[in-house]
Amino acid sequence: MSSADTFAIPTSTDIRANIEAIHQRIARAAARAGRNPDDVVLVGASKKVPAERIGMALDAGLQHIGENFVQEAMKKYDVIGRRATWHFIGHLQRNKVKYVIPRFEVIESVDSERLAREIDKRAKQAGRTMRILLQVNVGDETTKFGVAPEEADELAGRIDGLDALKLEGVMAMPPMVADPEDARRYFVTVRELRDAIEANRPGIKLQHLSMGMTHDFEVAIEEGATIVRVGTGIFGPRPTD
Repeated sequence: MSSADTFAIPTSTDIRANIEAIHQRIARAAARAGRNPDDVVLVGASKKVPAERIGMALDAGLQHIGENFVQEAMKKYDVIGRRATWHFIGHLQRNKVKYVIPRFEVIESVDSERLAREIDKRAKQAGRTMRILLQVNVGDETTKFGVAPEEADELAGRIDGLDALKLEGVMAMPPMVADPEDARRYFVTVRELRDAIEANRPGIKLQHLSMGMTHDFEVAIEEGATIVRVGTGIFGPRPTD
């Protein structure tokens, strides 16, 4: 069987239909939780997705895109620019922060004080405030980045006073499970962790929970997600999937 038989690149019509279907699913999940679907931000996770297909998604109404790799994102930014609101959702090395600051609106993957301080320094130099989320390794997986859940409160306290950062929430990527219901306990843990940080530190308001991807975002919304990161559900399978 050829690669053409196993990997079909969605057309602009397909991508538009995919986005409409995702929004419908968001609305139904929000309704089940008694929430307003407008409070859920859909981020198109566009790792390995060409700029042309991202452009199709933007034409279809997608507003937010999420990138994992700095060099890949920079090339796409040269094509797309400010048509989208850019979220950095991958592991960020401190020596790459200088490239992220002028291009991205949100860094969702802050997992250490050293990284936070580098972002703060570079944001000050650029004369801007950077929106950030704490990435938590909720499943304690050695293959994933993120601060340990038991250390998240302390980290939030240490970086909250940095002048050029706006700490807005928590991001997590639970372990991959076959049944989305099996991810629910992880989403509950993330929400409870967010609530505990707010309770322990009254000056901190964490409005965002970034959790849930193509296979489990509906369960994440039922448990409080305000940002969902959907890749294959919008753009189709990546060539390596």
